[in-house]
Amino acid sequence: MATIPPDDFYARINKTLAGAGAFITDRRGRVLLVKPNYRDHWLWPGGHVDEGETPADACAREVREELGLILPVGRLLGVHWVPPLGDRPLPLVHFLFDCGTLPSEDGIVLQREELDAYRFVAPGEAREVMPAYLVRRLRAAIAARTGGTSFYLTGGSAGFLAPGEPE
Repeated sequence: MATIPPDDFYARINKTLAGAGAFITDRRGRVLLVKPNYRDHWLWPGGHVDEGETPADACAREVREELGLILPVGRLLGVHWVPPLGDRPLPLVHFLFDCGTLPSEDGIVLQREELDAYRFVAPGEAREVMPAYLVRRLRAAIAARTGGTSFYLTGGSAGFLAPGEPE
């Protein structure tokens, strides 16, 4: 029986990116979002998982880099598999972690190299600043946090709508 050398095997299998995000709210239940300068929409703090890093470690690193905050990374709220989208040629598996409730905005220092702004958004207003597939993830995260459950979502490109468009 012929065996496939490991380098050949791994060169042929599907490649997938991994990302991690921080679900953070204020005392009023509004969700903390950031506006990357390389995107036309808002999303929660986070980014790609670096080589050798766990998704939870990536979440903590991104919160520290993007907001200047050191927050405990709580439980995994859910996972969202998103097919290739826009200029990203590979699927993405996004891990969203509960990073708690901030008592105030004091201490937030925005990373100006990648981010234009941050804001807290009421869940009902998310559709105005996020594409539909991210609004689905946000709603799932709220339900998971509230209910003590988790979520698993798939999809994104077929349901990608500009902020404010109907779902």
